Amino acid sequence: MAVRKELSPGIVVLSAVVGGISLATGALLTVTSLFGYAAGPWVSPEALSPGLVGAAMAGVAPALFTIGRARLWEDVRSLVLPLVIVLAGLFAVSLLNGGSLQAAEGGPLFLALFSLGWVAVLGLLALGALGCLVAQYRRPAGGTGAAPRHPVAPLPGWSKPPLAVVGSGWLGIGAGLLVFPGFWGALLPWTVNRADAQGLGVWALALGVGVLGALAEDDLSRIRPALRAVPLIALAIAVVLAVHHRSVDWTSGPGASLLALVIGLFTTGASGHWLLARADRRSAAAPATPAGSVPDASLSAGPSPADDNV
Repeated sequence: MAVRKELSPGIVVLSAVVGGISLATGALLTVTSLFGYAAGPWVSPEALSPGLVGAAMAGVAPALFTIGRARLWEDVRSLVLPLVIVLAGLFAVSLLNGGSLQAAEGGPLFLALFSLGWVAVLGLLALGALGCLVAQYRRPAGGTGAAPRHPVAPLPGWSKPPLAVVGSGWLGIGAGLLVFPGFWGALLPWTVNRADAQGLGVWALALGVGVLGALAEDDLSRIRPALRAVPLIALAIAVVLAVHHRSVDWTSGPGASLLALVIGLFTTGASGHWLLARADRRSAAAPATPAGSVPDASLSAGPSPADDNV
C-alpha cells in the first residue's frame, strides 16, 4: 500500500470557490428553466438543457464545501477529478461554440453579460483547477496523517457490477455527446443544439468518471464527498425532468435509458450512504486494540479525517 498524500490547501480553496459559484449559477439556471426560460450562457432551443446543467451544478455544490474537512488527497480525489473535467470541459465547449453564446447571438443584455462572465470565470477556474491538480500530484508523499493503510470499508462484491454498468453508461454517453454531438445529440429524447449536446456530455462524462473512480477506490471511507454529491445531483436532475416531462419522449429507447441512468445514479448514492453508515457503526462497535498488539497504521494518527464528512 503506497504512502498517501496530504491534501494541498489549493484544492481546498478551489473547491470552496467553485462550490459557491456553482450554487449561485446552478440555482439561476435551474430556477429559470423551471419557469420555462432558457437562460443559459449559449442559446438553446429548449429550457430543459440549461436546466439540467444548472441542476448538476447546484447538486454538486454542497459536497464541494465538505472537501476542506479531509486531510488526505485520496479521500477527495473521486470528487475533485470529475470537478476538473467539468471546469475544463465546459470552458472548452464554450470556446468551441462561441458563435452560440448569448453575447454573439445578440441576446438580452443580462444574458449577454452572463455569457461573457461565464466564459471568463470558467477560464480562470479551469486554469486554477489544472494548476492545483499539478501541484497536488507534485506534493511529496507522507507527512502527518498520511501513513499507508488498507481499505477501511471495501465495497461489497454485489455492488461492483451495478456500479460498473452505471459508470460505463454515463461515461459512454458523455464521450459520445462530447466528441460526436451531431450524431449523439440527435438521439437525445428532446431537442438540443451542438452546444447543449456537448455541455451535457461534459457533465455525463464527469459523472461516469466519478462512479468508476469510486469503483477503483474500493473503499467507502475514501468517497464520502462524492457520495454526498451523487444523490443530490440525481434528485436535482429528476426535478428538472419532471417539470419538463412533456418535452421528453419517454416512450423512446433513449428516454427509457435516461430514466434508468438517473435512477441508477440516485441508487448508487443512496446505497453508498447506507453501506458507509453500516460500516461506521461496525467500526464504532469494534473492541479496542488488545494490549501489546500493533494498531492499524490508519488509526495510529487518530480518527479518519473523512469521518467528519458524514
